[in-house]
Amino acid sequence: MVHTHDGADLLGKQAQAPKSPEEAELDRVPNPHPDVVYLARFVQPEFTSLCPVTGQPDFAHLVIDYAPDQFLVESKSLKFYLASFRNHGAFHEDCTIRIAKDLVAALNPRWLRIGGYWYPRGGMPIDVFWQTGEPPKGLWLPDQGVPSYRGRG
Repeated sequence: MVHTHDGADLLGKQAQAPKSPEEAELDRVPNPHPDVVYLARFVQPEFTSLCPVTGQPDFAHLVIDYAPDQFLVESKSLKFYLASFRNHGAFHEDCTIRIAKDLVAALNPRWLRIGGYWYPRGGMPIDVFWQTGEPPKGLWLPDQGVPSYRGRG
């Protein structure tokens, strides 16, 4: 379970990444434009977790798109939250969906989608996609910009 804080508890302070997602905190701040339907995008091209079976590292390029409502996620807390998976053992599907669900629980956005573009494990890339439902009417929804696997980089 991710702890949510209102305000930027990590912003401007020296801090260390939590050792696990269970220790992570997602800070949220008020959306200065809750009357506007818009898209915010976070890209983490170097996401790392561990295979729960072998303990070997897994790597992904994550793209998180969301249409905020009353809250925004504070980016430093999101960066630390994502880094907390570095020593966490979970399958690709579990990591991707857990991140999305934790953000939805913390922010209650109008809409959210995540693309987990995972590098090959056993010679096969496993990509995971999820969204909360239909995007809001009028939302500009650009392509996530990650090509199908051909030696991603």
